Parts: sequence; C-alpha cells; structure tokens
Amino acid sequence: MATSISGAAAAGKTWLGHPRGLFLLFFAEMWERFSYYGMRAILIFYLTKHFLFGEDKAYLLYGAYTSLVYITPVIGGYLADRFLGPRKAVLAGGLFIAFGHFLIAVTEGPGGQDPVYLNGFYLALASIIVGTGFLKANISVLVGELYPRDDARRDPAFSIFYMGINAGGAIGPLVCGLLGETMGWGWGFGAAGVGMLLGLVMFVWLTPWLLGKGEPPAPQQLRAPAVAGVSQEWTIYLGAILGVVAIWFVIRYAELLGYALLAFAALTVIYIVWRTLGTLAKVDRDRMFAALFLIALNPLFWGLFEQTGSSLNIFTDRNVDRTVLGWDVPASMFQSVNSIFIILLAPMFAILWTFLDKRRLEPSSPAKFGIGLILCGAGFLVLVAGAAMAGEDLTPLLFVILIYLFHTMAELCFSPVGLSAMTRLSVPNMVGLVMGTWFLAMAAGNFIAGLIARATGSGDADGVAQVLGVYTRIGWFSMGVGVLVLLVSPMIKRLMHLDTIGAEDKG
Repeated sequence: MATSISGAAAAGKTWLGHPRGLFLLFFAEMWERFSYYGMRAILIFYLTKHFLFGEDKAYLLYGAYTSLVYITPVIGGYLADRFLGPRKAVLAGGLFIAFGHFLIAVTEGPGGQDPVYLNGFYLALASIIVGTGFLKANISVLVGELYPRDDARRDPAFSIFYMGINAGGAIGPLVCGLLGETMGWGWGFGAAGVGMLLGLVMFVWLTPWLLGKGEPPAPQQLRAPAVAGVSQEWTIYLGAILGVVAIWFVIRYAELLGYALLAFAALTVIYIVWRTLGTLAKVDRDRMFAALFLIALNPLFWGLFEQTGSSLNIFTDRNVDRTVLGWDVPASMFQSVNSIFIILLAPMFAILWTFLDKRRLEPSSPAKFGIGLILCGAGFLVLVAGAAMAGEDLTPLLFVILIYLFHTMAELCFSPVGLSAMTRLSVPNMVGLVMGTWFLAMAAGNFIAGLIARATGSGDADGVAQVLGVYTRIGWFSMGVGVLVLLVSPMIKRLMHLDTIGAEDKG
C-alpha cells in the first residue's frame, strides 16, 4: 500500500523540468561509477606494484578487464529485454559488483604472484564483470524509458545523467586512490565496495520514482519453473554465477581473450544487420544503419580515450611533475580530473545543445562524433608539445590537465550523445541489444587501448620518446578520421529520419 501511494505521489512530478526518476538513476549510477572509477584508478598500480606484473602483461590484463566490463552488457541487455526487465537487472548487477570489490579487499595478500591471492583477485574481477553486464546498459535504458522518443529533453537528460556518472568518477579516484596508495590497496578496493552498496540502497529505496518503468516484459513467465523446478528468474541468476566461474578461468589469458572479443563483436553486428534487413521497414532499417555507423566509431574513440587508466596513468606517475603546494600528489588521484571537468562542462554542453536546437543550428549526432574525434586527437598533441618544451625535465602538470580538458570535451560530444542516439534510433524490441552492442564496441576499444598502451613501451625514462611518438601518431590519426566523419555526417543524418522520429509512437 505504501509503495503504491508513493508511486502515485511521484506521478507527474518533475525536478528542473525532468522526471524525478532521472535523479534517482543519477544518484544510483553515481555510486556505481564511484566504485568502478575508484577501482580503475589504482588497478594498473595494483598489478605492477603489488602483484609485480611487467608493464606488457599489466596493460593487457587491464585491457581485458575493461573490455569485459563492456562486453557483458550485450548479454545483460538481451536478458533484460526478454526476461528480467531493466530494474531487476540493475539490482542483480549491483550485488555482483559489490561482492567483487569486497573480495579484492580481503584477498590482497602480502604481495607478489601467490596463486591463492591471485586467483581470489581473478574471481573478484569476474564478479565485477558479470555485475556490470547486468547493470551498465540497463540503467541507461531506464533513462531512455522516462522520455518519448521525440522529446527534446532526451539529450539534456543524458547529459545530466552523465554528470551523475562523473560525480562518482570524480570522487572515486580521490577516495580510493588516496586510501589505496597511502593506507593499503585493500582500503581502496573496500571503499569501492561501500560505494556500490550505497548505490543499491538508493535504487531500492526510491524505486517508486521510476513510475513502473523497467518491469519484466512477462512477470508470470519469469516466475514459472524453467530448469529442475527452478524459476526462470533464478535460473538466470544461477547462470550468472556460472558465468563468474567461466570468466575467472579465462581472464588470465588476456590477449587471446581480446581477439575472441573482436570476433564476438563482429558476430553481434552481423546478427543485428540480419535482423535489420529481415524484419524492419525502410525507415527503421535506415535508423538502425545510422546507429551502426555511430557504433563503428566507438572502438577508435575509446581505444584512444582509455589510455587514461593505463599508459597515461603510468606516464603521469613516472614522467610528470606532480608536486602541488609541496605535496607529491599520487598519480591515481589525477583520474578524477576528467570527471571534474565533465561536472563543470556538462551543464554548459546541455545548455548549448538546447540553445542550438531551438535555432535549428545543433550539430547532428554524427557531426558531434566527428568533433569529438578531432578534440581527442588534439589532446594527445598538446601533451606531446608540453613534453617537448620540457626537454629533459619532467613534463609540467599543466599539460596533463590540458589533455584531460580536451578529452573531456571530446567525451561530451561522444558518450552522452551516443547513449541518447542508441535509445532514439533503436526499435523498442531491440533497444537493450543495441545498447549492449554500444558497450560491446566500447569493449573492443578497451582491448585496442591495451594494445596501444603496450606499443608505448614501459614508460620509463628511456622510453619517453616512444610514448610520445605513439601519442603523436594516434593524435593526428584521430583528427583525420574526425574530419572525414564531419564530411559524411549529412548523409548519416538523412538515414536517421529525424523529421518523423516521434510520429510512429504517437500513431
């Protein structure tokens, strides 16, 4: 009775012109991202300084982990579409993630590659990967379900949601990085687990704000026996536990896993193309091809952007003057800079897109992607210029801040716009799969990021020229691709059929 009253009270209420459910999802995602980015900030140092992995192996394992946390949303999106619904999927995912973070904390061990502690670490990573598969795509789907497809508030809503992501991304590395590098790694990973639990409490407490969105498509079927008398819902959860065991076994084979990921990505895209050609009318088919074009740019962007947590993190630790007011700031804490910039700039971008939309001057989603790639490449070139000016001295901290600034502007042209485009261009019965494929493409980008990081070498004093050489090449390449995307963006915009995108829903 209390829940129904709360739901009724929430109906129609808005904050800042948006449904209150958006702000529930904002805070739930904020704490989930606190846990993810806090852990990510110290992961490469945990691998190299605690387990004593060489840089080559550490970069590949880091890339395998960050790839898998984006590939599993394909499966999680499909299971939510067909069975669980986004709300149950988000809750289950949060529980797996929290368990994984706490398991890393309690299996820290004395250091070195002791098999017992190392296997506990692999099991913890596997649990976080499976949990992210349930949570990541589906919480974005819930945001999309709060708005009609032609609602002009969608892009601003995703920008606001993205601020929640980055509020967590800003706080997480500061807290987990400081605790991990100064008090002990277990303290940092444990803090990440606490953050995820806070997100779960928020999500369960304020579920009525979602106004019934995200429920299972067939609740009776979900409760029906499926295997050996176990309900369909619990069969899915038991399958997820088996998935944790499977990932625990394969994650140590990082490079082989990465190439298998690329093959899986190709098969997924082929499946979507087959469904698009075989089941959709022309307008929906065109929109799906526009979505696939945007998805195809994802691996390039994230392969470059995700140097942040690997090669750029190591470069900052070893080759940058990190002294601020006499304090040698831990390198992991600089992982917050990107998120802090997003918090500052996301409202400006949301206002800018709305301002330009009212005057019919807003760049299309493909054009924004082109701008993002140009800015991403420019960030690398700025850092290279700063290191060249420093000569034999440590690179001034200003240039690390500048690369984060350029990459933040690039991300705001790319990620929230892409999330909005996936929910807008997808047909309703494929939105979870398409959103999962968006994250699958990000997974491919993270594996590519590991290969790029490995190409930079060890990052020591003798290898600085190699790092900067790689950054120069990828910087110019990204800018060149961005220009090409701008040139073809009018054609992709026509495939989106923006003039009729809301008419089908109203009909």
